[in-house]
Amino acid sequence: MQLLIPLALVLLGLLVGSYLERRHYVSIREREEATRHTPVVNLRKIQHEQPIHKSYLVTGSAVISVDYFKRLLAALRNIFGGRVVAYESLVDRARREAILRMKAKCPAANIIINLKIETSTISKQGRSGERSVGCVEAIAYGTAIHYQPWEQAG
Repeated sequence: MQLLIPLALVLLGLLVGSYLERRHYVSIREREEATRHTPVVNLRKIQHEQPIHKSYLVTGSAVISVDYFKRLLAALRNIFGGRVVAYESLVDRARREAILRMKAKCPAANIIINLKIETSTISKQGRSGERSVGCVEAIAYGTAIHYQPWEQAG
């Protein structure tokens, strides 16, 4: 009976966490499709015949929390070694969300160049004093470029 409650909580964490992650991925895919017209590249310079009207720094950040089930899976993986798939999806969601938030700040930009993404972990200290991943933060930044319309360029 004493084991039933922790198992139920782990199962609940698995179900709710998986549902929320799937829902977030659906949202990410929809917003990526909607902002597909604004390319984002990591090139420092681009060759384009049209003159640049304006350019400015844009940033976007996201903090995604890890659920207890993923933390449990990662702890088991640390014992046995190998890929920590639970954290891979966490970092993927944080990076993609940060890029989408960056794009949202410059919806009229023609292109975003020199994309950089920084990630960091926000750790949580457990009862035994050990530190584990609590959240992952991703910051995306780049230069938004607006070209002059052709009729104004000449």
